[in-house]
Amino acid sequence: MYLYKDAHGTVLYVGKAKNLRSRVRSYFNEDRLADSKTGTLIHQASQIDYIHVDNNKEALALENNLIKQYKPRFNILLRDDKTFPYIKLTGEKYPRVYVTRRLRKDGSTYFGPYFPGNLAYRLVHFIHRHFKVPSCKIDFNRKHSHPCLEYHIHRCHGPCVQGLVTDERYAEAVRDVRMFLDGRHKDLTSDLQQRIQVASDAMRYEEAAGLVELLRTVEEMGEKQKMASTDRDDTDILAYYAEPPLVAVNLFHLRGGHIVDRREFFWEDQAEFDPSEFFTSVLMQVYLNEPYIPGIIHVPVDFEDREVFEELLSERRGKKVEIHTPQRGTKKAMLALVESNAKHSFEQRFRVMKPSSESIKQALADALNLENAPNRIECFDISHIQGTDKVASMVVWEDGKMKKADYRKFIIKTVEGNNDFASMAEVITRRYGRLKEEGAKFPGLVLVDGGLGQLHAAAAALEEIGITDQPLASIAKREEWIYVYGQEDEPVILDKFSPVLHLVQQVRDEAHRFAVTFHRTRRNQSRLKGELALIPGIGDKTSTKLLREFGSFERVKEATEDDLAAHIGRAAARKLRAALDGTV
Repeated sequence: MYLYKDAHGTVLYVGKAKNLRSRVRSYFNEDRLADSKTGTLIHQASQIDYIHVDNNKEALALENNLIKQYKPRFNILLRDDKTFPYIKLTGEKYPRVYVTRRLRKDGSTYFGPYFPGNLAYRLVHFIHRHFKVPSCKIDFNRKHSHPCLEYHIHRCHGPCVQGLVTDERYAEAVRDVRMFLDGRHKDLTSDLQQRIQVASDAMRYEEAAGLVELLRTVEEMGEKQKMASTDRDDTDILAYYAEPPLVAVNLFHLRGGHIVDRREFFWEDQAEFDPSEFFTSVLMQVYLNEPYIPGIIHVPVDFEDREVFEELLSERRGKKVEIHTPQRGTKKAMLALVESNAKHSFEQRFRVMKPSSESIKQALADALNLENAPNRIECFDISHIQGTDKVASMVVWEDGKMKKADYRKFIIKTVEGNNDFASMAEVITRRYGRLKEEGAKFPGLVLVDGGLGQLHAAAAALEEIGITDQPLASIAKREEWIYVYGQEDEPVILDKFSPVLHLVQQVRDEAHRFAVTFHRTRRNQSRLKGELALIPGIGDKTSTKLLREFGSFERVKEATEDDLAAHIGRAAARKLRAALDGTV
């Protein structure tokens, strides 16, 4: 292994070579120096370090780790907009289940990956309904006086309130969930049958009836999985479309002979595009850190380390892994299909084509790990100057466009001074407390303008009124990172071409514009009333009418007596005009 570094010790490039002297010498050939990428690399490099390894497999694994660690600017870096979904069963006293796309060493148990992505959400929903193990964010270490809505609709045992469920009963539900997610349906079925018999013998017939219903559902799920099983190996197919320096790659996942999901990758800096070298790096970064590896991988071009890579992946999988470049037949046709989709992805990302409403909603759900694609987004922003004239706005995006008829304005009533977090909490409480009272439908996503502080303030306000399952996110202005509540330590970082980022920015900017406009109106109204209040005979009603008609104090001062009289009467206009002219 060798590492090119600049004068400051920053790693510029990570590579591997059997003969280091020969490889370094090749960088100084006239043809390679003429290459813009190589020429720039050699110009910036001031030192080279190397690491000796025993074989090519070790070199591949180490190269992948070093690229992920240092992110060298001259290596091909994987930028993924989608990862595998898993189900996480936490290791708390009262475990909960979540859908996640990142695996961590946090004491939790992870199940998956699941294809397509919404399958994980459907399974978690099933767990809520039948095993009553929740996905909420409520702090179980605090004492709560009453349970949330999930308990009342029988989707949670209510461990947050003392006395609603025993530790033994909750632990039993968690054991059922673990067996279900492990695919141990026979063990779960046997256990349920025994519990049905015990409940019946003790004449707890209502409990026995509930267990019978659960048993039937588990048996049905097991049969469906049997029908979907197949002896054919899982297959991944990769293909690309390139107009250097721009490249788009599609990865299709085939399970049981059917396409179940796909991923997209994009690059903007591949001025010198070598497909063979490119796919070596892409495959390495896609598979070497993944816990799940398919049996067959199809790629559009062969590459130097293919056999070594097959051996390394086979060791990690525990079964044989084959990498092919199809030349004919149905496999070649499938590769062509993926190539066609890669070209379409390229057009959507780099030609700035406007995606359809359905596709952008689904892309938003995938990017933010939402259970459902949001048909409606409600976005909030706070506006004030040094804590004065505090207002908030709510704008609505629905079915692909802004819905101005549903915009709302708020005057902050309970917050003193400059406190955006408290202001956000007040507005969220007022908006969704009212929706809850009316039994109205909640939006698919609530978006707040700001960082983690605004996000947590909104989440706390929702929890205070008993709402724990509302999808909630924020967008920070400086970095343009999106924080999703429940996965704040994994901010969603989208590239500048992303249609999802463009949508979130559009909605956020509209909320900001609407809030600022309302704030200016309020500020002008306060100023006008303040200055007119000093004039004898001009009260609040007259001031409000003047502001509505003229818009600002400056325009009132410019108005003639006749203009003023048309709105407030001749006598009041004469007094006001005299006061403004300084004759009284």
